[in-house]
Amino acid sequence: MRMADPASLLRLLAWMSPAFPTGGFAYSHGLEWAVEARDIRDEGTLFDWVSDILRHGSGRNDAILLIHAHRAGGDLEALAELVALGLASCATSERRGESVGQGNAFARAASAWNAELLPALRQRAGDLPYPVAVGALGGVSGIEAQTLCIAYLHNFAANLISAAVRLVPLGQTTGLAVLARLEEVLTEMAALAAVSTLDDLGGFAFRADIAAARHETQNTRLFRS
Repeated sequence: MRMADPASLLRLLAWMSPAFPTGGFAYSHGLEWAVEARDIRDEGTLFDWVSDILRHGSGRNDAILLIHAHRAGGDLEALAELVALGLASCATSERRGESVGQGNAFARAASAWNAELLPALRQRAGDLPYPVAVGALGGVSGIEAQTLCIAYLHNFAANLISAAVRLVPLGQTTGLAVLARLEEVLTEMAALAAVSTLDDLGGFAFRADIAAARHETQNTRLFRS
C-alpha cells in the first residue's frame, strides 16, 4: 500500500481531531432524547441508532453534500447552492444550529490552512453547514474525497458514541466496540456518497428526526441538540 500524501494526511488528522475547535462535544444530534425515551440503552441499541442515521438519515446526506462540495473545486457559486441545500436538509432548528455552529467554527479555525476560501463563501452564502465547509476546504487542499468523507463520518459517529457513553451511561470499552462495528458502515456510506447525485439527498430516519425535535423541549438537557 502506498502512503498517503503526508501534507494531506496531516491536515486531515488536524481537522478531524477531537481537539479541533468545532464544538462537536456540545451536540448529541437528538440522542439525548433517545436515551431518555429508552430507545438507546445498551451497545446493541446504540449501534442500531447510529448505523441508521449513517445509512438513512443526516449522516448519509452529510456525506453526499461533502463529496459534492469537494468536487466544486472552490467554485463559490456551486458551493453557495450546496450551502442552501445543506440548510434545507436540516430537519429541525437544533439540527440547523448544530450543523452551522460546527461549520462556522470549522471555517474560522481552518483559516490557518486557507485564509480565503471559507471566509469568501461565508460572505457570499452566510452560515456554512459543516459538511459543505469540510468538503470545500478538503477539495482545494488535495485530500482524496472518499478518505475525507470516511474521516468526517467517523468523527460524526464518534461524537454520538461519546454522548451515549456519558448519557446511558456506557463504558468506554462498550463505546469503542460500537465504533469498531461501524467501520463497515462508514466505508460503505463513503463509497455510496461518491456515486450519489444531489437528487439522492433525503432520508427516512424518522425516529431520529423526532428525537431531534423533542430535544428542543426536553426538561433536562446536557447537550445543545
